[in-house]
Amino acid sequence: MSILNVEHLSHGFGDRAIFQDVSFRLLKGEHIGLVGANGEGKSTFMNIITGKLMPDEGKVEWSKNVQVGYLDQHTVLEKGMTVRDVLASAFDSLFAWETRMNEICDLLGTADENEMEAYMEELGTIQDLLDAHDFYLIDSKVEEVAAALGLTEIGIERDVTELSGGQRTKVLLGKLLLSKPDILLLDEPTNYLDVNHIEWLKRYLIDYENAFILISHDIPFLNEVVNLIYHMDHQELNRYVGNYDKFMEVYEMKQSQLEAAYNKQQKEIADLKDFVARNKARVATRNMAMSRQKKLDKMDIIELNAERPKPEFHFKTARVPSRYIFQTKDLVIGYDTPLSSPLTLEMERGSKIVLSGANGIGKSTLLKSILGLIPSLSGSVTLGDYLEIGYYEQEMSVMPETTCIEEIWNEFPGYTQYEVRSALAKCGLTTKHIESKVKVLSGGEQSKVRLCKILNRESNILVLDEPTNHLDVDAKTALAQALKEYKGSILMVCHEPDFYADFATAVWDCSKWTTML
Repeated sequence: MSILNVEHLSHGFGDRAIFQDVSFRLLKGEHIGLVGANGEGKSTFMNIITGKLMPDEGKVEWSKNVQVGYLDQHTVLEKGMTVRDVLASAFDSLFAWETRMNEICDLLGTADENEMEAYMEELGTIQDLLDAHDFYLIDSKVEEVAAALGLTEIGIERDVTELSGGQRTKVLLGKLLLSKPDILLLDEPTNYLDVNHIEWLKRYLIDYENAFILISHDIPFLNEVVNLIYHMDHQELNRYVGNYDKFMEVYEMKQSQLEAAYNKQQKEIADLKDFVARNKARVATRNMAMSRQKKLDKMDIIELNAERPKPEFHFKTARVPSRYIFQTKDLVIGYDTPLSSPLTLEMERGSKIVLSGANGIGKSTLLKSILGLIPSLSGSVTLGDYLEIGYYEQEMSVMPETTCIEEIWNEFPGYTQYEVRSALAKCGLTTKHIESKVKVLSGGEQSKVRLCKILNRESNILVLDEPTNHLDVDAKTALAQALKEYKGSILMVCHEPDFYADFATAVWDCSKWTTML
């Protein structure tokens, strides 16, 4: 049974086409991975099928009475709402059905025979819906999901505006899972989630009976949970049966076959053109030359897509700093209340340290406290001498109105336009991306612009807060290699062991210090 039909969909921004004449069908129970490089239109596609964005052309048609659940990380959570309030709001539609059921019960007293039959039928339908969506188990369901996602430890009565990015993602994910929609739409759900809760979500999706569409650049995660891949590439959407590894196997084979056919055809075209050029002027061979020309004119030319620029990340290294990058003594981090016990830590030059642990326990706060961006509650931090710091924040605090070119030029006013464009191109951005405003780019493209600033400034210590979020596979691979080659020191928050396994010299488990567990 088809849940969603998308026919002949085309969309773009300005003169930049995102996809062209795309068709798509979602069947009941399908577990789909929507993949593609940064900027290929995956999130745009999600926004169109959920009605948040109108396509330039084409039709989107959902089956009747389908309940769609969409994990949108940009949802605004209102001040004054607790974690429990947000989770319970998953059942708002059920409360509306309950209200209607009570109305029907009141109407039954004055209904005639025909109305009675219609009311009883509607009453039965509503009762079945309420039962199917666990209406009478709301409180226990809220508690169960809160515990599974680690929200109980955070505090289920806590104001949602006080939460970290990862904690907010968990709350929104919890609300979505509680609503038990007929289809889940998940846009990079593992961003900001720690290892334990990624594992929980993985198990949940493997056992999920309904359909879902998942956007993710987390390959191990995709391999475990999906049975179909839709690949968005060069304005097309193509379907592959199997997980991500199976898709790559088939895709690379198709690319090899296409390239072989292209090379064979190019040789044939060259031979035909050469024959025509040598023989069209001679009376004896003119007819053969014309025949070859007709063959050329009728030939369906095989075209290879322009190869997408792959990022080339190379961090510039500043002078050697002092032996210790930083030393802390009895440092207590936090805002109104402590997030840690007193910490006495030190980081030596050349170390590449990863901070791990659950969301909300103070990893980002520790980075900012060490850098002096926020005051500590007590204790001290001593930074080493001659530090040149490259700091990558988890998210942009303010979305700039500038273009990519202007953003880099503002940072490096001495650069020529060629140097600015070259710096952005090395980060995997095309000419159209480079000339676009930063705010219209995908999350991955915005991340590349921010990385570009750090790459082009000399540093001897990189402080990186979840730098892999939003980055596509090629960019993550290039970044891991660049960090491995980097001659300076690294202090990084990351939830992907596969990413840092080849270069991390130590992993600090922040859960040992936190007061939040």
